[in-house]
Order: sequence, then C-alpha cells, then structure tokens
Amino acid sequence: MAEDRRPWFKTLFCVRGSVIRAVVPRVGMCTGFALLVTLLHQAGFSVSWPVLGSVVPSLVLGLLLVFRTNASYERFWEGRKLWGTMINITRNLARQIWVSVDTSRQSKEQALNLLVGFAIATKQHLRLQPCQQELRHLLSPAQLDKLLGMNNPSLEIAFWLGDYLQVQQLKGRINPYQFQAMTQQVNGLVDVLGGCERIIKTPLPLAYSIHLKQLLVMYCMALPFQVVSELTCGPFPWFPWWPLLCLV
Repeated sequence: MAEDRRPWFKTLFCVRGSVIRAVVPRVGMCTGFALLVTLLHQAGFSVSWPVLGSVVPSLVLGLLLVFRTNASYERFWEGRKLWGTMINITRNLARQIWVSVDTSRQSKEQALNLLVGFAIATKQHLRLQPCQQELRHLLSPAQLDKLLGMNNPSLEIAFWLGDYLQVQQLKGRINPYQFQAMTQQVNGLVDVLGGCERIIKTPLPLAYSIHLKQLLVMYCMALPFQVVSELTCGPFPWFPWWPLLCLV
C-alpha cells in the first residue's frame, strides 16, 4: 500500500474536499431544534421522553450509513481504475504514434498534444467546467474555438485523433495492422470516458435515498428528547450541552 504523504495536521483541518460545507446548514438546523428542546426543558416543560430511543434503532441507521459509505468508496475506486486505464492507453498510444507513424516530428507532437488534451478535457467535462483555458497551450486557436460549441469536448478530441490516424493510414504512413491497433486504443479512451460519465450520472437509487433521509431526520429529531435530561445535568446545568453534541 502506498504511503499517505499528506501532512497529518494539514489534512485534519482541511476544509476543501471535505463535506463540512455541505452539512453545515443541516447541522445548524438540528442544533437549533436541539437548543429549543433544551430551553423548554430548563423552563420546566416535560420534554424528556427516553422512550423515543426505540423509534429508530441505532443499529439499523448504522447499517444504512455503512452501506452508503461502501457504495461511495466503490464509485471512487471504479473511477480510479478507469483513470489508471486512461493513463496506460495514453502512454501506449503515444509510444505507437511516435515510433510507428512515418511523418514529421511536428505532426507527431500535435497528435501527442491531442492525447494530453483528451485527458484534461475529460477532467474538466466531468467537473462541468470549461476546458479552453487549460488547453490553450496544447491546441490551436481554431481547435479551441471549435470546442466552445461542444457539449463533450473530450469526445471531439477523440474524433480528431481518429481522423489523424485515418489520414496517416491513407497516405501509407501506417500499415493496416498498426492502424487497427491504434484505432482500438482510441476506442479504449472513449470507453473510459463513457465509464466515468456512467459513475457521475448514476446517483444512488431514489427509494434508498428517501428511506435513508427519512431515518436520519427521525433520528436527529428524536435524539434531543432522549438525552436532554442527562446532558443538562452536571456542574453547569444551565448550559445547553446537547447542541454541542450535534456538531460531532
């Protein structure tokens, strides 16, 4: 297993890439509700109902969350394997173009720039971001202008790669066997693109998402009534301890 070289404390306090920004509004809502229950309990209202502990068993909720975590990791790992496949195909195709195509060095470099551009365009396409800025040093101005109107720039670059190989084959600069092998490599790049799009465009089943969200809301809303009497007892009974528990 490769060693994780990221600084431990820097990773601990890292906000970018974490789910903190996404969950802060929901945690704030649960904290506000818990604070209201705490204030009602301190005002003398009977809001301590430990019996609600059986409404949503922690075991059932834990199993659902573990399943969600496993499903997320499977999606991540499949994406990592697809990206590794793209790297291997790009290296093999670049080597074959450089060695097997009997043309000028400049023509080969343009084809290799298309290979690098395909990977960058795929990354930007999956992130729903424009790719022209990052491709300006790899493609010609005419090619960049053409990509502006494309819904899938990486697929258009794959077409250019196919056209390049077709032209070289018609001019006799690639023998038929080499042309067939390189065409299969281009097809592999398109297959990787399709696999990545499948991951990003296939959410979890709707019925499962609804069931999980309903259980989470029931659990978070019932938990203050279960523990309000215990968490407001101690050296500072006036302090609402339960809202801090929501932040864990």
